[in-house]
Amino acid sequence: MFNYFKEAYNELVNKVTWPTFQQLQSSTVVVMVASVIFAVVVLAMDLSFENLMGAIYKTLGSLGR
Repeated sequence: MFNYFKEAYNELVNKVTWPTFQQLQSSTVVVMVASVIFAVVVLAMDLSFENLMGAIYKTLGSLGR
């Protein structure tokens, strides 16, 4: 078990290439923009579905009278 942690630490320190601060900022901006776009798409779908279901319920409600 000790050998496993020793090798894991060695790999993290010597073999992993960590991003620079500029690369990290760039990736963060990409993730934020993608998240906003995804949220807007989900909002549009939600509002569309709400309006569609409202129209269906209104139509079916008037047929029953």
